[in-house]
Amino acid sequence: MELAKQKERAEALRGRLDELRGIFEIPGKLSRIAELEKRMTAPGFWNDHDGAREVIGEANRLRSWTRPWDSCSSRVDDLLEMAALLDEEDDAELAAELASGLAAAEREVAELESRNMLRGEHAHRSALVTINPGAGGTESQDWAQMLMRMYMRWAEQHDYGVEVMDLLPAEEGGIKSATLDIDGQFAYGYLSAERGVHRLVRISPFDSQGRRHTSFASVFVYPVVDDDIEVSINEEELRIDTFRASGAGGQHVNKTDSAVRITHVPTGIVVACQQERSQHKNKSKAMKMLQAALYQRAVEEREARRAELEGSKTKIEWGRQIRSYVLQPYKMVKDHRTNLEIGNVDAVLDGEIDGLIQAFLRESGRTAG
Repeated sequence: MELAKQKERAEALRGRLDELRGIFEIPGKLSRIAELEKRMTAPGFWNDHDGAREVIGEANRLRSWTRPWDSCSSRVDDLLEMAALLDEEDDAELAAELASGLAAAEREVAELESRNMLRGEHAHRSALVTINPGAGGTESQDWAQMLMRMYMRWAEQHDYGVEVMDLLPAEEGGIKSATLDIDGQFAYGYLSAERGVHRLVRISPFDSQGRRHTSFASVFVYPVVDDDIEVSINEEELRIDTFRASGAGGQHVNKTDSAVRITHVPTGIVVACQQERSQHKNKSKAMKMLQAALYQRAVEEREARRAELEGSKTKIEWGRQIRSYVLQPYKMVKDHRTNLEIGNVDAVLDGEIDGLIQAFLRESGRTAG
C-alpha cells in the first residue's frame, strides 16, 4: 500500500513537471540557447564586448529556467524507476532512498512552480535588502537585527551570496540600519514579497519588569541594477561624505575615513557603505546601491501613477504591517496579506520563509489575474 502511494506521488510530480515544461516553454528556450551558444563559438565573438555580454546574459537567464527543470525531471524519472524496481523486489535501502527522494523532489517542483508566479521584468535579478527599525529604541533595533539574520539565513539556505553593504550598530544592542546584497537568480523576485513593515510581539528581554512589547521594522527591497539598465545620475546632485567605519574591523577602524555616504539631494535618498578597507571600493558599492534605489523609486512612481488611475492605490506605512511575528502569549507568524499562519516561529526566524513568500506570490497572481 505504501509503495502504491509513493508511485502515485512520483507520477503526480511527473505530471506537474510536464505541465511546467509547457508553461516555461522549455523546448523554445533550449532552441534559443543552442542558437546563442553557436554565436558564442563564432570567430570574432568578443570583438563586440557589449554585444557578447548581452548574448551571454540572455543565455544564462534562459538556463536559469531550463537547468532546474531538467535536473528535477531527471530526479523524478529516477524515482519512477526506483518504484518499478521495488515493485519487483523488496529492498529496504532502496525504499528509504525513494521516500527521501520524493520529499526532496516535491520541494523542488514546488519551488519551480513558485517561479512561475514571479512577476515583473526584473524578477530574475539579485536583490538589495535594507532594514530599518521603527520607533521604540533598543526593542525595535533588536528586532531589525533579528530580521537581518532571518534574511541572511534564507539566502544561505538557497546558496545565494550575501554581503553586508552597510551596517550601523546600535549602542545598546541591535542595529540602526543594514543593507544586504543578496546575490543570486530570482533573489529580487522572491524577496519583493518581504517589502513592507514587520511587527514583533514578545516579552521584552530588555524590560526588567517582563512586560510585553510590540516592535516594528521596515524592509525595502531593490533589484540590483546591472549595466543593461541605464540610470541617469548627475554628479552635481550628489553630496559625498567620508567617515570612519563604526563596525568591527581591527586596527583599520577609526584610523582612516574609508566609509562613504552618498546623498542624492533631489530625492533625499541616502546610501552608505563601510565594509571595504578602500574608500574607492566603498564609493563604488555605494553608487551601486544608489542606482538600485533610484531605479526602484522610478518604478514605484510609475506604478503609483498607474494605480491612482485605476483607483486602487495602496501604501506601505507604519501601522499597516504585512506580517506579525508573535512570541508571547502564544507563538505564531501571520501574514496579513494572505492570512497564512505558521506556528513554528523559530523556524521562520531561522530563514524558513519560503511558504510565506510562495503564498504571497500565489495571492498576487490571483489579484493580477
